[in-house]
Amino acid sequence: MKKIRYLLILFLVALHGIASAQNLADRVVEHTYPNGLKLLMIKRDTSPTIAPYILFKAGSVDESDDTRGIAHMLEHMLFKGTKTIGTKDYDKEKVVLAEIDRIGDALDMERAKGSRADADKIAELEAALKAQQELAKEWIVTGEYTEIYTQHGSTGFNAGTSVDYTIYTVELPSNKLELWAMLESDRLKNAVLREFYVERDAVKEERRMRVDTQPGGKLYEQFIAAAFTAHPYGMPIIGWPSDIAMLNRRKAEEFFKVHYAPNNSVMVIVGNINIDDTIALIEKYFGDMQAQPLPSEVTTIEPSQEGERRIEVEFDAEPQLMIGYHKPTIPHFDDYVLDMISAILSDGRTSRFYKNIVEEGIAVSANSVNGYPGARYNNLFFITGTPRSPHTTVDVEEAIYTELEKLKTEPVAEKEFKRILKQIDADFIRNLSSNAGMAQQLAFFEGIAGDWRYVLGWRENMYKITPEDIMRVAKTYFTKSNRTVGTLIKKEDAAPTGDKAEGYE
Repeated sequence: MKKIRYLLILFLVALHGIASAQNLADRVVEHTYPNGLKLLMIKRDTSPTIAPYILFKAGSVDESDDTRGIAHMLEHMLFKGTKTIGTKDYDKEKVVLAEIDRIGDALDMERAKGSRADADKIAELEAALKAQQELAKEWIVTGEYTEIYTQHGSTGFNAGTSVDYTIYTVELPSNKLELWAMLESDRLKNAVLREFYVERDAVKEERRMRVDTQPGGKLYEQFIAAAFTAHPYGMPIIGWPSDIAMLNRRKAEEFFKVHYAPNNSVMVIVGNINIDDTIALIEKYFGDMQAQPLPSEVTTIEPSQEGERRIEVEFDAEPQLMIGYHKPTIPHFDDYVLDMISAILSDGRTSRFYKNIVEEGIAVSANSVNGYPGARYNNLFFITGTPRSPHTTVDVEEAIYTELEKLKTEPVAEKEFKRILKQIDADFIRNLSSNAGMAQQLAFFEGIAGDWRYVLGWRENMYKITPEDIMRVAKTYFTKSNRTVGTLIKKEDAAPTGDKAEGYE
């Protein structure tokens, strides 16, 4: 994904549609409740629908060493229901859940002993856990949350976890806003993390399907771990296999209490709403939630690299290449410049990567993304490439470095600048965005950039960028000592991947 710049372009498309001559600042209504919950609203009467989104500043970057993977796991668990949804009799069910927790913890502790574990005890505990899980099924109503939303005309009922945040999404008819408020406030106040060990097994399988058996996923996980040796951005969102194996309901509940507080969240509602009625409705359902002490921000700063880092991953798949350069995050001016550089390098068929690498037959694809893997903390300018046979990752790497060197030594021509800015403006005016698209962008920029108004200055700053800024930033960040390179090679391919590119800076 194109991360921040992609989100901004979508946001600007929507901005044109709803603001026109009227400043967007006049259309976004903000309200902050005494418990710290921030509500953003836009009234749009184009259709009788609404998109209510909630973003929590609760991503994998917020996990501790013994809870890696818990943010993603919790996202799964919050679809399991509450004390009244997803259960036939919670008072009876909770007795079984407590026993499942007790047995599950004992089983995890025994398995963690490795070669010293008692095989007979493990077998006994596994049988006991399975028996209790069968008892729990008597009280569980599977998928009731989804069924309720579906019956009331929802689309896009989903959630997603990133390094920086977790977001919960849905679109509904506008007359279902109170139903949404009732369901979501219940989920936040009375969540029951039932079927934990069943879902943990599902996450293990998800990891196997998306990472362990996928060449791109495997390479990216190793690449990002090499790029960030100190900062938690280097940890996989889903967790390492051994992390997932030790997650439990207690850890999830503790993370939930701290990070899903109203003062650590942003709520956005876009669509056919009455502003005053919506403020009152949210107060009715969410106003009694208690604020919590805000969780600590990550204080670890990734040390400057003192030399290039290179990793190889052997896999029975076609070669791939990943390159990353450390850089500052928003709102540093250089981040705007790197947005522009990414557009110059890889936006569309007129971009430099496409014309000079893809069309020349060196690569099947070559792309750049500014701001990986997140935006709350300093991140990477990220480049990927897939060679076209008979070319290799070495050839693609050389071609990419050639394009980066040009940025350092050759001022970008006025014609190319105008093309990029024209493209930005074309995206700005092309189409109206959906309620859902607008809700997501407002939530993202308010929650992660710290203020949704960041978007108002983004286009203005893009127009301030000069050829000299491009050259300065390229020279500052695109250096050999500041880069991490990852290559995917076939297991039978023993040739080194970096020798021919050694001299490039």
